[in-house]
Amino acid sequence: MKIHPLRNEYLGMAQMRLDSLTKPLRSLGRLEDLAMWYVAVTENLTPKLNRKVIFTFAGDHGVAGEGVSAYPKEVTVQMVYNFLRGGAGINVLARHIGAEVRVVDIGVDHDFAGLPGLIHRKVRKGTENMTKGPAMSREEVLSAMEVGRSLAEEARAEGVDIIGTGDMGIANTTPSSAITSVLTGMPVEEVAGRGTGIDDETFRRKVRAIESAIELNRPDSGDPIDVLAKVGGLEIAGIAGLIMGSAEIRIPVVLDGFISGAGALVSYCIEPAVKDYLVASHLSCEKGHKAILKRIGLMPLLDLEMRLGEGTGACLGISLVAAAVRIYNEMATFKEAKVSEKL
Repeated sequence: MKIHPLRNEYLGMAQMRLDSLTKPLRSLGRLEDLAMWYVAVTENLTPKLNRKVIFTFAGDHGVAGEGVSAYPKEVTVQMVYNFLRGGAGINVLARHIGAEVRVVDIGVDHDFAGLPGLIHRKVRKGTENMTKGPAMSREEVLSAMEVGRSLAEEARAEGVDIIGTGDMGIANTTPSSAITSVLTGMPVEEVAGRGTGIDDETFRRKVRAIESAIELNRPDSGDPIDVLAKVGGLEIAGIAGLIMGSAEIRIPVVLDGFISGAGALVSYCIEPAVKDYLVASHLSCEKGHKAILKRIGLMPLLDLEMRLGEGTGACLGISLVAAAVRIYNEMATFKEAKVSEKL
């Protein structure tokens, strides 16, 4: 399917509606932009925003064996169970905004054996160690992206109105930094961050691991699939596929932070038109996230010094989109309220 740019006539009609509401022009600032964006994405002048879903993709990373994270690899599995029990940050914020969390095993190095509540779409049990060779094959990347696409299609069939992206995977800021460096052309040290809170020695080790992986694998910056295969992650590929699939069928997408940003950057480099369907919920503390948003051309809604992932930032972003849609739908016009307009 083709991803079409937003149609100016919907943006224009939404602007006319907003300008007729009982407020000075543009006095609600970016909330008005969000309302126009939502109308144009959905191509609905009386939009609804009822069903909200956060997709949290989980996958493991071979590069964790290089000691690049403050937490052991087992935490990925443990957090999947925590998500399903409703005890994680994403669960709390999703309940706060009335969203559903869908946890996707796309690449965890564990056999969940039909665990209820988990979406079982495992492509493989974790990636290879990218400092020793490619993280995965091109075919595995395409399979992971197809998982994301199919989830978008299922969501549309169920009447989901908006999607948020999320992730879980110990060491996944390492492949995200590698992807960011390759696709933005920035040095590794300028886009790699502290992830789960690593110390100076671990950070230096992380930078060396990323530089080594890029030097060894020589990912082609002109081929985002090659970049994903050589230095990426399964959950990142799944997010990229979800974004592209959602844009193809006009579902609005709210991005979380750095790892979601890496998936968005891949999708943007494949098809720049996806930008029209994306909102950046917040600016992560991970310094590579700023480089990603600049490359895509997105302005984050919030800067709360967050770096948890899971889809937590996406929840907050969706709450702002929902507020914007309510303003658009429910606020009275000058005529309806019998309020005098500006002279």
